[in-house]
This record gives sequence, structure tokens and C-alpha cells, in this order.
Amino acid sequence: MADRVEVSSGGLAPFARDGSLVSLDAVLVLREVGIDIPRETGATDLKRHPEQFEAADLIVAMTEEQREMLVDFPAATGTPVTLLRELVGEAGDIDDPAMKDESVFQQCREEIMRCLRDGLPALLERLEV
Repeated sequence: MADRVEVSSGGLAPFARDGSLVSLDAVLVLREVGIDIPRETGATDLKRHPEQFEAADLIVAMTEEQREMLVDFPAATGTPVTLLRELVGEAGDIDDPAMKDESVFQQCREEIMRCLRDGLPALLERLEV
């Protein structure tokens, strides 16, 4: 589906910075399931890149707080927003595991993977792919 779907990621938090390193804990727990993050990969600060909102057909957030933060971004106005858990008919946040131990990163990874795997049909339907 790479010819029909493009996925990008970025941060909204006040501390988000372009080029910030990906958390080593995130890199390690993703590597455990065969996902390698290239060393040169860095974060994207969406406050500096409103064009990502403008290009989006759908914004998938991890938390209700993130969804609420989007009202401060005029470029996101009119773009549908869903929480990752809503893709599988659930409510609630998937909290950022930053500053927590490896097991929390692993639990977060498993929850994200479950929601993406089980929510893919709903996601594709929303995108009309």
C-alpha cells in the first residue's frame, strides 16, 4: 500500500524539537520485534511544520490531550482526528512511556501494535483506500 498511503509522525509537546534523537528505549523495544530505526532518524516538531497537517487526510493521536492541543494549530482545522484506540472501538489514551522503565516501553509497543493491527481495516475505510 506504499503507493497509496503515506505515514508521518511528529510531536506537539512544548519540548518537541526537530532532529531530537529517538529514545534509546524506543529503539531497543522496536528492535525486539524486528523494527529498526535508522540512526539518523530524528523527531519532527509539528509546531514548525504545519504543512504536515495540511497534507494529512487523517490525524491519529495517542491521547485526548494531544487531540485537544490540535485546536491551537489552524493548519489542522477540518482534518479528522481519531485516537489510536478508537480505531478498535475502544476509548482511552496510550500514554507516553518517556522516563519510565523498559517494561513500560514494551507494553506501549504492544498496545500500539495491537491497535494498528486490529484497527487497520477501520483506518483504511476512513481513508477510503
